[in-house]
Amino acid sequence: MTDAGKISEGSLYDVVVIGAGPVGENVADRARAAGLTTAVVESELVGGECSYWACMPSKALLRPVVARADARRVPGLSAAVQGPLDVGAVLAKRDEETSHWKDDGQVAWLESVGADVYRGTGRLTGPREVTVIAPDGTEHRLTARHAVAVSTGTRAVVPALPGIEEARPWTSREATSAKEAPARLVVVGGGVVGVEMATAWQALGSEVTLLIRGGGLLPKMEPFAGELVADALTEAGATIRTGVSVTAVRRPAPDGPVTVELDDGGRVEADEILFATGRAPRTDDLGLETVGLEPGSWLTVDDSCLVEGTDWLYAVGDVNHRALLTHQGKYQARIAGAAIAARAAKDPVDTAPWGAHAATADHAAVPQVVFTDPEAASVGLTLAEAERAGHRVRAVDYDLASVAGSGLYADGYRGRARMIVDLDREILLGVTFVGPGIGELLHSATVAVAGEVPIARLWHAVPAYPTISEVWLRLLETLRG
Repeated sequence: MTDAGKISEGSLYDVVVIGAGPVGENVADRARAAGLTTAVVESELVGGECSYWACMPSKALLRPVVARADARRVPGLSAAVQGPLDVGAVLAKRDEETSHWKDDGQVAWLESVGADVYRGTGRLTGPREVTVIAPDGTEHRLTARHAVAVSTGTRAVVPALPGIEEARPWTSREATSAKEAPARLVVVGGGVVGVEMATAWQALGSEVTLLIRGGGLLPKMEPFAGELVADALTEAGATIRTGVSVTAVRRPAPDGPVTVELDDGGRVEADEILFATGRAPRTDDLGLETVGLEPGSWLTVDDSCLVEGTDWLYAVGDVNHRALLTHQGKYQARIAGAAIAARAAKDPVDTAPWGAHAATADHAAVPQVVFTDPEAASVGLTLAEAERAGHRVRAVDYDLASVAGSGLYADGYRGRARMIVDLDREILLGVTFVGPGIGELLHSATVAVAGEVPIARLWHAVPAYPTISEVWLRLLETLRG
């Protein structure tokens, strides 16, 4: 690791990466693999949001919740798992998965691939130039021969409501790193963060109330996904209120409860409130104005992740607003790293759909798993999205409970599968699964959608019996009629 304040002025690299989350790490890795000298600048923890405040801690909290729920549905085992979760053990495992919020291991990995790590805040100060302000206030200038890659990610958005500062609301960071379960938790927002954290803290002992402005949960997925998750949360003891908005929050005493005021005149009292209401790009203090871009804006890119209007600036991961998911950002990083290397070597750049330097999957095959009970997973287009795009499609549905493997997996299994068939091309445009244990099933759908596998060939992909994956056969039979 490099102390920026002790390096001579004007360090020259082939590539400079701002932001050392998983996305920035992957850009650096691909650049170094191509033989390009690389510097990485990070103002917080190397490993980024995913490692310490998002993917890893949230899934560590959710894994015992889902495992217990599955076990409770298995005869011969259910009686043994009726008690509460060991909250201390769950939180200890969460802390282990975040490396206790220390990044030594990730710094060592970056250094092992040959990247120089600079601690401090990186800002653009001109084309191909990044100035790093170290923690002690000293400055250092880095110049990139070929590319600067912005991988600064996003931050949680908290609405500017009356009383919001005094209320000290949780964002996703506080929700995933809390040291104890609040007795009462209000969750504002019904997207992925909202439903996952509601699932986790309800199971860990909190009395959870979800407040949803719209009509249901998981609005970006097929409607039945949110409906099944809402049913399960309600059965677990959570309260879900739709069609309401928060107008103010009050916490008169610093250690006292928070009162949430609603637009219908109602009030809810809780010990903590989590706002899971969206994300904004971390570009407000990035120096974008020095290169003719708007501070605080999302960065618009082409399929190689090159920022429009430039030939040297790349925006990779959440900051480009294409697909706000860690795995998709890492995919973009692999594409961008390859494109940077090709352009540096003056080799041909293949940006045709599904080419080596085109992040085509961002448009056609984005996979996502919501780790609730039941799990919800999707890839590609929903029915509504496909119809809006002008495709001639058919939605084919199947009750997952009717598959033999589901009955073996759990008594009282509830779930649903849908595939969106392009009737003109006879391929799949999207697939959605909802049900216990379906997260690991999603990659088969991702291969089918990304590979544009013809329906006629899918008939020859024989699912093993008796597994939940037999739903593929049932969906195809339903399509054939």
